[in-house]
Amino acid sequence: MERIPFVGLHAHCGVGSPFDGFGYPEDHMEFAYSNGSKALALTDHGNMNGLAYQVMHAKKMQAQGKDFKPIYGVEAYFIPSVDEWKEKLEEYRKDKKLAKQIDKGQSGTTIENEGASKSVSKHDINRRRHLVLLAQNQTGLNNLFKMISKSYTGDNFYRYPRIDFNLLEQYGEGIIAASACLGGVYAGCYWENRDEGDDAVLDCMRDITQRFQDVLGDRWYAELQWNNIPEQHELNKYIIQVADEMGVKLISTCDSHYPNPTAWQSRELYKRLGWLGKKPEWAEMELPVSVEEIGYELYPKNGNQMWQSYKHYSELCGVAYDDDKILKSITETHDIAFNRIERFSPDNTVRLPDFVVPAGTDATTYLGQLSFEGLVSVFESRGLDPNGGMFEKYSQRLNDELDVINGRGFAKYFLTMKAIVDKTNEVQLAGPGRGSAAGSLVAYALGITQVDPIQYGLLFSRFLRSDAKDYPDIDYDVSDPMVLKEKLIEEWGNDVVVPISNWNTLQLKSLIKDISRLYEIPFSEVNPVTSKMIGEATPLAKARHGIKAGIYTPTLSEVMEFSDSLQGFFRKYPKIEKHCRDLAGQVKSCSRHAGGVVIGESLNQYMPLISSKGVRQTPWSEGQNVRQLEPMGFIKFDILGLSTLRMIEDCVEKILRRHHGIENPTFQQIRKFYMENLHPDVIDLDDQEVYKNIFHDKKWIGIFQFTENGAQTFASQVKPTSIIDISAITSIYRPGPLGAGVDRQYVAAHNDPESVWYMNDLVREVTEETHGFLIFQEQIALLAHKLGRNLTLDEGNLLRKVLTKKGTGKGHEVKDAIYKKFMQGCEDNGLAVSQGNDLWQTFEYFSGYGFNKSHAVSYSIISYQCAWLCNYYNVEWVASFLDKEPETRKEKAINLAKQHGYNIQPLNVNKSYRAWEILDNDTLIAPLTTIKGLGDKAIDQILAHRPFNTIEDFLFNDNIVYSKLNKKALDALCRAGAMKDLQDGRFTGDKHFWTATCVDRPRKLKNFEENIVKYRPEGNFSTDERIDFLANLTGIFPVSLVIDDGIQRKLDQYGVPPISEYDPELQMCWCIVRSVTKKKTKNGKLFYVVDVIDNNSVQTRLRCWSVKPERDILYINRPYMIKPQYNETWGFSTRGALNNCWVMLG
Repeated sequence: MERIPFVGLHAHCGVGSPFDGFGYPEDHMEFAYSNGSKALALTDHGNMNGLAYQVMHAKKMQAQGKDFKPIYGVEAYFIPSVDEWKEKLEEYRKDKKLAKQIDKGQSGTTIENEGASKSVSKHDINRRRHLVLLAQNQTGLNNLFKMISKSYTGDNFYRYPRIDFNLLEQYGEGIIAASACLGGVYAGCYWENRDEGDDAVLDCMRDITQRFQDVLGDRWYAELQWNNIPEQHELNKYIIQVADEMGVKLISTCDSHYPNPTAWQSRELYKRLGWLGKKPEWAEMELPVSVEEIGYELYPKNGNQMWQSYKHYSELCGVAYDDDKILKSITETHDIAFNRIERFSPDNTVRLPDFVVPAGTDATTYLGQLSFEGLVSVFESRGLDPNGGMFEKYSQRLNDELDVINGRGFAKYFLTMKAIVDKTNEVQLAGPGRGSAAGSLVAYALGITQVDPIQYGLLFSRFLRSDAKDYPDIDYDVSDPMVLKEKLIEEWGNDVVVPISNWNTLQLKSLIKDISRLYEIPFSEVNPVTSKMIGEATPLAKARHGIKAGIYTPTLSEVMEFSDSLQGFFRKYPKIEKHCRDLAGQVKSCSRHAGGVVIGESLNQYMPLISSKGVRQTPWSEGQNVRQLEPMGFIKFDILGLSTLRMIEDCVEKILRRHHGIENPTFQQIRKFYMENLHPDVIDLDDQEVYKNIFHDKKWIGIFQFTENGAQTFASQVKPTSIIDISAITSIYRPGPLGAGVDRQYVAAHNDPESVWYMNDLVREVTEETHGFLIFQEQIALLAHKLGRNLTLDEGNLLRKVLTKKGTGKGHEVKDAIYKKFMQGCEDNGLAVSQGNDLWQTFEYFSGYGFNKSHAVSYSIISYQCAWLCNYYNVEWVASFLDKEPETRKEKAINLAKQHGYNIQPLNVNKSYRAWEILDNDTLIAPLTTIKGLGDKAIDQILAHRPFNTIEDFLFNDNIVYSKLNKKALDALCRAGAMKDLQDGRFTGDKHFWTATCVDRPRKLKNFEENIVKYRPEGNFSTDERIDFLANLTGIFPVSLVIDDGIQRKLDQYGVPPISEYDPELQMCWCIVRSVTKKKTKNGKLFYVVDVIDNNSVQTRLRCWSVKPERDILYINRPYMIKPQYNETWGFSTRGALNNCWVMLG
């Protein structure tokens, strides 16, 4: 048979149709091409999330010489009128019985419900029909974007996005539409009217056909599909009759859902993973044995395969068709694809907001104006002469940078960033800088960064090269990014500021567990594999990459290669291995980028915006592993949260209250203090008192980048005296340099600078600040520039990038060219060939370890700002530190405060506030917000009506609303110890007090007096009860109730660390037992799983092997000194009789 022309105009992938479609767009496109097709449409459910993949892969195919045309489309959810549907929805909501019938679908990622859409819905309120829409050209594509963006907003969106005739009438230009599948608009007439007979079905179909023809004319097509479902053939017959009557052209589609004929089982499994935990009534969880059992094949077919499907399924179902008519419906798709739809790539013009440029000027002029005005302002604020020689030097640098920025068309980008900064300055603090952007004088002059790049020798070319192609990437640290983003959206509009989506994917560990559940493999067999496999693979994977220290997460292939447990499991269950390989990395759900937003004009017109959990988001992503937005013309702005900035804000607020008499400081007052005392241009960054008291004398408490013991030890050995010293320390304290022993070498050189030998004066000039070491990436670029012959700074920065790349491609050619210039320059500067080569090898060695100096300096300034506050406003800093530390580190933070001489008072209804409060210069009190179960409304009542002199004042206060300060709140307060001061001599103990006031909550004073007598025998809580109350209610384990001062002195005397600070050389540590669980191995041997805690509030799990219950007993909430074994797979364990390795203290 001759080749039949055909193009698939109805297809789904796993990106836009998760748990329904399967595979990525490129998988579908490559197979379609190899299968003889020259084009393929992507029509995912209600969105165009796969379009960026589609566009980018089409360009890749074109570069490879593959003639393939991408067609852009969507299978929209359609109802005739959103207004009428909304009215009916409101009617249903008012009726309790009808309200129960409303579909409780999901927001966020739209997961297609086949059973609901491809059948008759019991209730018309839940009906939504499919409609295939294809873009003929750029106008049509923009109209698709507008309709999809609209469908996710307002009345159009409830659980699912919807379009209607009203939207089609507005945005129908450039659109081709088809009636879709068994869930489509024609199918809706069939399902809803078939019980009424043929005429009812046909009349409905004629009516809706007329409406689509009125809107779209001959761009409306009737869609046929081929499978073994009898209803499909009934529908096909109706469609053909109506099409003939009303002059509508027929098309046949394969409605492909997976990328190749063999992927059907992976797709079936993928669907079932989406149903886990929420199985629909119509879903069959058991996997089909063959594709024939499913009844259809949904891969991208060619024309001949479509003809075979038609013949096979029509014969199977005993339905006769007109062959010529069906053949024409198959070839019609080819005509649409190549005669009615243009070949085009979506317009990727960069669209930044116009409002950042005032009327009457242009972005280039305005950026220059603001930059020079900002530079003058900086000079004046620093007491420098804006007419002197230094200003001339800065002006030249500014002009050089502006030439690059304007030459590459980035002026509006910088103006947009400046607009973000201006809004930030209204509500919160921003960091001094982050990343390579701190090397830009333009950014500094505009206030985007706060670090003078010339003062610290920071390179603009590290941030932006004139010969590069990417847009600049400015990461912007703020104290509360969500608040700022909400402000930007509120003031600029949600079509201008749009958060960026992240697509979460299926990971190996969860896949093994979920697939094993479907195959009914016992969890006891699966869990040991998933718990060990990463630990087994990590050391071998690190060794392969030469990584000697730090955290490394092995890749999927590395885990499969290096984990013996996983390999054994896969040998036993080869199907699981195949499924894991096929499904790993498939899209699971949609979330939001931590800080990324797109900012531009009318984004809803230029991308198909979606909604996830009520938030408007981009359909495409941008991050470490995927880059889609910039190639599509949308620029990401990273607004990132830095909790240290919140600590600084909080500390300044406390300073203003305690030292400046401002009871309720505004943010602008906080910012004024920052600008006058902490801004890098103002603060004395050479204050040796700060360096000595904090960095030398180890008075660490909440100092940014110096919260780990290793970093603290390293800093105390170096004894920094400058920002560059801190920058060097933080740059070296990373896995690579630590693994290479750079830290030890640096300490020796820093403490004996006279011993450092420099090859020549240029080498000394560049590396003297780091004592002969190439610590910063910029030093490689600068040294190559200074020593090389006519070697530009841009080439020096390019060298930094290509040195880290392997192979013999273009990067190798660039490196060879730079090497030649470098060696020529070394000769010009009097260096021998061997010396030049030695320097080059040093470049290669340190290129893998070097750190971004711009980032290091900026972050070191934050560290210094923390140290300055800690030194001069210590109690305010400590209170802010305690307030901002997360619950998981709260106990450790409190212990640290105690070590610094602070008294920590317990919770108290009369003294505690919402945050940690300062009672005097060395006393702090815990906040009420730390009590779990105590809500804001209850705290409001306490703060508004205290002090309480007696328990009666608290329980029977006419002004307190006890529906807000209820029994649950009283119980939490009492058990957390916050009511201790109200307990008087009438009570025999704290349990008596609790029972009489909270358990049997008295409503009247008389009842309370009776309770006091009635519950007198209750007495006190046991120690274990008090421990559990405090641990469970405050999240802080009361170590002082278990380990007294005597025991702690002995542990300190002998240098025994807590288990969270375990020293493998000492092999001894201490801990407190929190729980003991008895378990058995596969061989039936008993072992204990023991959960312990220490004074850092770190919970650790140990396994005790070869135990005997009659001999080996551990007591809950008791301290032990132990001698455990440790390995990366199993963690801590002991073996044999517990009295040989567990000793109870006290």
